[in-house]
Amino acid sequence: MPPADDAAAAGARAHAPARQRGVEAVDWVVVGARSLARRWRSSMQVRVVTSALALGIVAVAVLGIYLSFSIRDGLFEQRVDQIESENAALTQQVRTTLAGSPATSPGDQQSLLRDVILSLSAGGSSAQDYFLRQAPDQGLPLVDPASSRTLAVDDVVSPALRAATLATDDQVLQSVAIPGVATDSGVDEPGVVVGSVVEVPSGGTFELYALYSLSSEQETLGFVQRTLAVGALAILAMIGVLTWIVTRQTVAPVRRAAAAAAQLGEGRLDVRVPGSKGHDEMATLARTFNEMAASLEEQIARMEELSAAQRRFVSDVSHELRTPLTTIRMAGEVIHASRDDLEPAARRSAELLQTQLDRFEDLLTDLLEISRFDAGAAELDVEQRDLRDVVTNVVDTAAPLAERKEVFLSVVMPERPVRADVDPRRVERILRNLVVNAVEHAEDRPVEVTVDGDEHAVAVVVRDYGVGLTVPELNHVFDRFWRADPARARTTGGTGLGLAISQEDARLHAGRLEAWGRPGEGASFRLTLPRRAGIALGQSPLPLQGPSRAGGQHVPTGQVPVVNPPTGPTPTAIPDLATAEEDSHEGR
Repeated sequence: MPPADDAAAAGARAHAPARQRGVEAVDWVVVGARSLARRWRSSMQVRVVTSALALGIVAVAVLGIYLSFSIRDGLFEQRVDQIESENAALTQQVRTTLAGSPATSPGDQQSLLRDVILSLSAGGSSAQDYFLRQAPDQGLPLVDPASSRTLAVDDVVSPALRAATLATDDQVLQSVAIPGVATDSGVDEPGVVVGSVVEVPSGGTFELYALYSLSSEQETLGFVQRTLAVGALAILAMIGVLTWIVTRQTVAPVRRAAAAAAQLGEGRLDVRVPGSKGHDEMATLARTFNEMAASLEEQIARMEELSAAQRRFVSDVSHELRTPLTTIRMAGEVIHASRDDLEPAARRSAELLQTQLDRFEDLLTDLLEISRFDAGAAELDVEQRDLRDVVTNVVDTAAPLAERKEVFLSVVMPERPVRADVDPRRVERILRNLVVNAVEHAEDRPVEVTVDGDEHAVAVVVRDYGVGLTVPELNHVFDRFWRADPARARTTGGTGLGLAISQEDARLHAGRLEAWGRPGEGASFRLTLPRRAGIALGQSPLPLQGPSRAGGQHVPTGQVPVVNPPTGPTPTAIPDLATAEEDSHEGR
């Protein structure tokens, strides 16, 4: 590598830690800003205290600026008035001294001017320096005397001040900055130069300038400003503390009420808000909340008792109806077996009796299953199964119904096994409900069943393109005895408990059963189950809406197209339509 490249690489390595530290500093600032923003949004107390401090800072700043300027102007005006009065007396003294002097020669006049400056310096005046300067175009062989050896007249007297002084007989003032070489502190100080005109007999016109320092006033103003700053900080601290205390007295009961409300929402109905004694607003809030909580606890207890009584009633009635139903079914089967010997009207009645007995038995079965879920007596008979086999059995069962309704029923499966620890009977019941339900509502459009899995979960999506579901219908689709359109003609019967039972079966597996739908675009149901019991379920391997719409070709009689079928023999036995109808438990 050339030397230039070596130097560049070394420079890049040297700058890398600095860049890293810069990035870390930026990240720290961003994290801190986000934390403050979250704290601001989540805490009313922080917002109130911050707002009070912000308003306090503005008010204190405005008041401090006003007081500072007012005090500064007052000190300056008071000092200027004093300077004008003092300088007028000094000027008059100088004029009287010069007017009464008999000096006529340049030497005597120079001595006179020097004595005037010395007398001014020794006269106890508050002026810092004095200067005498000949007026322009005098041309006298005199040297302008001054009381200061470190400060020249041109350092503090501007041409504008000279012109203004010569243009009037009165005093002329100008604010200046006294250079640090002429001050005790060595730094520039504020000051005032006062100019006036005096006459020297036989010597012409001279300009008299007196320099006054405002350092003492500046120190006074600085002291006042520091005192105001300390007072402002103390006031802001008091505002912050008082606001914090007041808001805490207000926010703390609200927080306790919010925490109690959250615990009520979690089912802890015995929670109450402390601090209900007294007569102020917060005590009234606590008492009202506690009264509401007690009323809710009482009402919910009554509702739970009523619900338990209803569940016992449904369970008892279902069990009690088993015996008469068995007797009626035996009698119905005898009549149904002899229907060929009956009159046509009686034969039709026997067939209707048999059909209604089947539906009655399905209803009792569903009611008993719901009773077991409510009582917490439902148990899983878990075994490891390939979900593709379960789906194949369900699709074969639903094939006659799909053929009769002219619905294209397609299945998409992976070539690899999709194994999971499941209860095959319950999973098959879930999928049978979903598939038969989709065929029932497909409106002669395709129905797609998709199977897939990952290392944590397996999923089955059943998608139809029929009537669809609205948002209010999606909110009730898993409710018991609910149907999307009760007036709609149905061919498979149903109890309105199918999807409710399916959801309970999914929860028993620690899985999820979800629904999606739009009017006119169809509906999609997704069953997601963990591969192993006890695994926390995360994201599903399949999207809820399922794959894109399948082709519109018609399925020939007795055939169900399967893409990538699983290895092993495919079931060929196709049950009759009545079996598919009897096994359906759809809830839409």
